[in-house]
Amino acid sequence: MAWDFETEPEFQTELDWMDAFVREEVEPLDFVLGSPYDIHNPKNQKIVPKLQGEVRKRGLWACHLGPELGGQGYGQLKLALMNEILGRSHFAPIVFGCQAPDTGNAEILAHFGTPEHKEKYLQPLLNGEIVSCYSMTEPHGGADPKVFTTRAELDGDEWVINGQKWFSSNARYASFLIVMVVTDPDAPPYERMSMFIVPKDTPGVEIIRNVGLITESEGHHAYIRYNNVRIPRNHLLGERGQGFAVAQTRLGGGRIHHAMRTVGQVKKAFDQMCERALSRTTQGEVLANKQMVQEKIADSWIEIEQFRLLVMQTAWRIDKYKDYRKVRKDIAAIKVMLPKVFYDVASRALQLHGSLGVSEEMPFSNQVIDALRLGIVDGPTEVHKVTVARQVLRDYKPAEGLFPSGHLPALREQAIQKYGELLELEVSSF
Repeated sequence: MAWDFETEPEFQTELDWMDAFVREEVEPLDFVLGSPYDIHNPKNQKIVPKLQGEVRKRGLWACHLGPELGGQGYGQLKLALMNEILGRSHFAPIVFGCQAPDTGNAEILAHFGTPEHKEKYLQPLLNGEIVSCYSMTEPHGGADPKVFTTRAELDGDEWVINGQKWFSSNARYASFLIVMVVTDPDAPPYERMSMFIVPKDTPGVEIIRNVGLITESEGHHAYIRYNNVRIPRNHLLGERGQGFAVAQTRLGGGRIHHAMRTVGQVKKAFDQMCERALSRTTQGEVLANKQMVQEKIADSWIEIEQFRLLVMQTAWRIDKYKDYRKVRKDIAAIKVMLPKVFYDVASRALQLHGSLGVSEEMPFSNQVIDALRLGIVDGPTEVHKVTVARQVLRDYKPAEGLFPSGHLPALREQAIQKYGELLELEVSSF
């Protein structure tokens, strides 16, 4: 039996280097540069490629990829530990070659792309020379792709795409988009969609506007209209009608990475909360001596530890089973916990900082909004709760008969039948 909560010394050395490197070299970029995805911005070019070079020399570039694609091929457990560090900075993922949505798009291209696709799109993506967009959600569709209406129709050797997509991540800076659209409207619900590569400069790709979060000065989630967009027939990724299956290639691992990066953000908020509690005095004593403050700190620490351990266990199970279907419940569970823990801790930190906490001079307002965002992306929390419940209930069966199996009178009767005679003999012997 093996049940270990320690990291191998060799890998811990790499994590220690990452921790110092991100803290000293990468986190400051969040204050002096704009979007990490604006890779051709001259200011970004002055700093980011040099830092990426340091990461490459250390052998920590794009570690989620196999050696054949230039990575280390790390399993989800190691990646989780790395992403806990990377989550502290907006720039850290791109410095380490593992930024979303490019990681998921790279997996799709690696699995389903042709040699031509890999040369033209995948390799520059892996080299950090371009960024990409994942264009799936529609304005009316929410989290239900089964009601999407954007269509692709085959016309000779070309697919023609028409429709609208909403909140397409990083379209502003992307060189190409991976688009999920309806190709077989009369097929069963999960066989109607297909996935395509669409170069952003293709005629008919119209960015109506770039939508930003409340806290963003410059939005990069695009509202896109596809107007008779023509792409080559071979830009289909995977089989026709198998868009859902292709999409699953990118989702499971991505949710683990989101979760551990969130742990990194939550820990930053928690550290600032504890520092504040020990630094400020009111009513004759430091905040740390107030029982309600102690409650906030205790609740936050417990929630963080529970969440982190669940994420690590899920990563371990993915590595063990090599089958995302066997950990579907676990992945859905961490997706449910993620926004709640982030929101709880960030809002407590905000409260303990008072008026400073709600100001733009501290990060907590942004974190609270980001927690709400994380409750929506990759499927809303409610959908994942349904998944957890359904998966859990598969391990149970209904009771036989009128009363439940835990009915005490029935259990008492069974116990008497099993031990009654023996107990009577023992009693009569005294």
